[in-house]
Amino acid sequence: MEIRTLRYFLAVAREENMTRAAEMLHVTQPTLSKTLKALEEELGKKLFTRKSFSIKLTDEGMLLRDRAADLVDMADKIEQEFVSLDDITGGDIYFGLAESYQIRYLARELGRMKKVYPGLRYHITSGDTEQVTEKLDKGLLDFAVICEPPDSTKYEYVKLPESDTWGAVMRSDHPLAAKETVTVENLIGEPLFCSEQSWNYEIRDWAGKDHERLHMEGSFRLAYNGSMFAREGLGILLTFNHLVDCSEGSGLVFVPLEPLQETHLYLIWNRYQTFTPIAEKFLSQITRAFGADD
Repeated sequence: MEIRTLRYFLAVAREENMTRAAEMLHVTQPTLSKTLKALEEELGKKLFTRKSFSIKLTDEGMLLRDRAADLVDMADKIEQEFVSLDDITGGDIYFGLAESYQIRYLARELGRMKKVYPGLRYHITSGDTEQVTEKLDKGLLDFAVICEPPDSTKYEYVKLPESDTWGAVMRSDHPLAAKETVTVENLIGEPLFCSEQSWNYEIRDWAGKDHERLHMEGSFRLAYNGSMFAREGLGILLTFNHLVDCSEGSGLVFVPLEPLQETHLYLIWNRYQTFTPIAEKFLSQITRAFGADD
């Protein structure tokens, strides 16, 4: 199975049309059809359901799409790493980032590096700890920022300078909006939004034995999306401060949790990672800026 074949497959899966995919790939439609037919024969599975004007993936096709995307991304990353070995002015760095206002510290250091190494290119993926560590473990990322203490048997890390404060984001006309803080008792009976990871860890830790009395109305990986539901009065979003616009006139307010709940963020990388020169330079700079943790 060749990477070129997987690129062809992904193009057809994305376009859902053989003609458009062939045009995008700059190959003839018969060549594309023949390549995909050979792929199906190689795997012994039907990957597409062909209709009059469109092509849909079978269950087996959807499985291959997920696997093929990772393989193609890895191939691209390897090619870029070897190209950058002789590039003393830049190269590519791949990050997977949790949501936090502290990402500004990372951005600040990248901005400083960009002035010295104008050829620096950075690629950002957002997600929770499970999502970004999975990509880090597969070698698709160089670094990740996560919201929980890292497994020191697998990762090296530095702690970001501050901590994130948890609170409740709600409409400004909500009965709890005028309070200085909100407690677990205040939130019992309220429809709540939160990421599943945070609900099962940080919020469970904060709420203690009363966690089972709280009701999660819906889960969101991105705070902004959750804030749209809070804005419509569908519930209260539990999230970090500074992630959602709660300024005057926004229609939303942020009220800290009581007792205070804070979360530290960590920049992590695989313990036995081999870095490109530009990633090594970034690591040196970030370690000087933040200090390494043992």
